[in-house]
Amino acid sequence: MVFFKLGEWLFLGHSCYKIGRKIKSFGKLFFNPNSSFIRSSSSSSQQLVSSFPSVSKLYYNVLESKKSETCGTIVLCDIFGSLLRSQSMFPYFMLVAFEGGSILRALLLLLSCPILFVLDHSLGLKVMVFITFCGLKLRDMESVGRAVLPKFYLEDLNLQAYEVVASSKKKVVFTSAPRVLVEWFLKEYLSVDDVVGTDLHTFKGYFTGFVQGSSSSGLLVKHRALKEYFGDNKRADIGLGTSSLSDHLFLSLCKEAYVVSKEELKNREATVMPREKYPKPLIFHDGRLAFLPTPFATLCMFLWIPLAFPLAIFRILVGILLPYKISPILGQWSGLNIRIKGHQTHHPHKNTKNNQRKGVLYVCNHRTLLDPVFLCITLGQSLTAVTYSLSKMSELIAPIRTVRLTRDRNKDGESMQRLLSEGDLVVCPEGTTCREPYLLRFSSLFAELADEIVPVAMNTHVTMFYGTTASGLKCLDPIIFFMNPRPCYVVEFLERVPREMTCSGGGKSSCEVANYIQKRLAGALGFECTNFTRRDKYMMLAGNEGVVNDCKKS
Repeated sequence: MVFFKLGEWLFLGHSCYKIGRKIKSFGKLFFNPNSSFIRSSSSSSQQLVSSFPSVSKLYYNVLESKKSETCGTIVLCDIFGSLLRSQSMFPYFMLVAFEGGSILRALLLLLSCPILFVLDHSLGLKVMVFITFCGLKLRDMESVGRAVLPKFYLEDLNLQAYEVVASSKKKVVFTSAPRVLVEWFLKEYLSVDDVVGTDLHTFKGYFTGFVQGSSSSGLLVKHRALKEYFGDNKRADIGLGTSSLSDHLFLSLCKEAYVVSKEELKNREATVMPREKYPKPLIFHDGRLAFLPTPFATLCMFLWIPLAFPLAIFRILVGILLPYKISPILGQWSGLNIRIKGHQTHHPHKNTKNNQRKGVLYVCNHRTLLDPVFLCITLGQSLTAVTYSLSKMSELIAPIRTVRLTRDRNKDGESMQRLLSEGDLVVCPEGTTCREPYLLRFSSLFAELADEIVPVAMNTHVTMFYGTTASGLKCLDPIIFFMNPRPCYVVEFLERVPREMTCSGGGKSSCEVANYIQKRLAGALGFECTNFTRRDKYMMLAGNEGVVNDCKKS
């Protein structure tokens, strides 16, 4: 069917002039990150001068009234281009293909872009569904839908459309996209009551790559689904969609209808959703990609990977083989950016009770596995790092000494006390990494062991890949981080904890000391403190408690 459509497009239905215009339009779509490649609206992407009022009118009415009963039942004609600022489904299919499938599946989806361009909407969507979902496990899709997609959906939310939807009593979304692609986010974050979308065929826990539905194409026909959902004698109070032809057919079945136009979406100040207005705080998310994989951005990634891997190996070898005074210089020449703030020199003091010297305990928030390594580089000296679990690969390439803890409080306390008597020690009390601007609850064990405590605020900035994962291979974390074109590490040394705020010097409890240091680090970073723990993170993202073997150790 795909080849038949290609032949029809080339030889029967288009003149050379139309083909040239298509190619020109494709160039604009492909090289524009905000393009509406593979629209969700219909096979006809023609935009009309809408007879329906703009959603901004209803948005300002909602802001003025500030009442939840402003809207009754609201229905959305898809979420792409209305609830989301982007009209393209492609980036979200790419996220599923890359994070839930493999890099080869993602490459195949990227190579299909020229074919998707010449196909109509329904056939193009079915091709994307087949490439993305054929042979994919249901549990892998559930993991991506829960841990990966919400971050990108939240960043792409249309503020005006969201406020309107949030003010309604009942919310129903009709979409031609696969229901599994959007359902978890819509129900969990936006409290949507029902999602009516295209269902995918499955067999023994795997997707077959085919759609199943009552229509001839198998995809959901939104205006027909709306009639079936409400019946002949009832209509939705408000409909929300785009200014496309097919959406007008859908919206005409509602009592009131509003559209989101392209001109409104260009006004980023009015439509971009700020983090503080997210329906729920985005604290945990997973996946390797740190960018929205539009066709052009994905092409750049695949062109960069052959260069990125040897560059990452070079950066790692520089850190392992060369002295701390030389490795930062070569690292910066390779694109690695290290920023240092605060005082770097903290000398150990003499313990007056047993006349022994005791090391300084550096307490860091946990951004990546490399936190202790970058701390040593900035100090210009080697430290010992304690970890709850570490992959064998990470231990092998670590340029510093690492000691595993057993999660037995008494044994771990004795080990850390012994290590402090030998020299300086670094610990990350969160127990696991957090990518977003939040700090997890600190374990209080470290506060019982040291009087000389130096908080160190760690932050990272990446543009292409995340160097942390909850469900993937932890042994690849350092390599993935260094594969970024210009990764950045910010190390900020805070003032030493006053003696009156310690357990031995000030009589504070270990929990009070841990909370005090957590608040100081959060204040320096501009982050928020939470009570979430390592277990909460892994139960949310991976469905386990984070205790796994070998390469998947965290």
